[in-house]
Amino acid sequence: MGQSPTTYWEYIKIEELLSLQSGREETDASLSNDEVLFISVHQIDELWFKLAIRELVHVRDLFAADHVEEQSLSAATRGLRRAGEVFHQLSEHFALMETMTTRDYLSFRDKLSPASGFQSAQLREIEILMGLDESDRVPLGNEAYMQALRYPDGRPSPASERVERRLADVPSLKQALEDWLFRTPIDGSVPGSPDDDAVVSKFIESYCAAMERDANTQRDRAIEYALTEDDASRLRARYEKQLNLARSFLAAADEPEADQKRLRRIRASLVFIESYRELPLLAWPREILESVVQLEQRFTIFRQRHARMVERMIGRRTGTGGSAGVAYLDATALKYRVFTEFWAVRSLLLRAPLLPPLRSPEFYDFARQ
Repeated sequence: MGQSPTTYWEYIKIEELLSLQSGREETDASLSNDEVLFISVHQIDELWFKLAIRELVHVRDLFAADHVEEQSLSAATRGLRRAGEVFHQLSEHFALMETMTTRDYLSFRDKLSPASGFQSAQLREIEILMGLDESDRVPLGNEAYMQALRYPDGRPSPASERVERRLADVPSLKQALEDWLFRTPIDGSVPGSPDDDAVVSKFIESYCAAMERDANTQRDRAIEYALTEDDASRLRARYEKQLNLARSFLAAADEPEADQKRLRRIRASLVFIESYRELPLLAWPREILESVVQLEQRFTIFRQRHARMVERMIGRRTGTGGSAGVAYLDATALKYRVFTEFWAVRSLLLRAPLLPPLRSPEFYDFARQ
């Protein structure tokens, strides 16, 4: 027997969906339009979060494989871009909330206490899945964030259990991407090759030399327009500091010694992919790097937009859950950055004519496959 006919309203469960905007009441009949708007927007936000999580898990799983097929990179790029578009839509969503006035919102705000958007388990999941370091978390108050996800009497809740499962779901997207980058062939050399350390070191050395030549040219040009000797000295010091920071970054000198070798190769891979992206086998890896940066940019803009919406709505008053309100949201927008290496290499990139020549450019040609 064939499948019975399906209607639109049955397929997406319209009646069930439209019955969920009642808040703490039996139905939404007695609620103001403002309160129904508030509930609807947050429910839609949670659906967007659900879609973002699905895409990020899919991408993470692709990169968590021991060998990442080149053919899978287009699907990974699409997933990253879709998740980024979700965050873009979330940011645009705040304009609807801003159709309420402060007094409109205050008319039902007390119903929320002590609930808080901080208790969105799915937003915490996204942070964990992306790879936010637990030590970087901004506290809601004196309590750990997992405490805020439990019931008021301390019992586990669906929210706390959801986040606990996500914490156990490793690796994070950041870890999976870093493992993939660590395995990236640099000038034809891969980890485990007898001379891999020497090849990576030579690439870093030649790249730093190219950066120094470019920095000196830029410095000398800037000094030509210096008005005083003090200005010239300031420019010399600025360019020297910039160059020293770049060298330190590529050497991973800012990290514990035990981590330096691995991170040095990851950072060199980021620079290598960005610099030689025209080589056929580096085109899609470069799209991955660009999509990751766009993803985090849009996630950060979502946080910033959220903070400005809240400030416009309630000013600088304490949040319903007892948080610092806008100050807390601003702190997360500033501090919750995961893919710092991907951003940092933007300060090191050179124009194509200045790049050091490779010893094995043919390694990245499709013809070798």
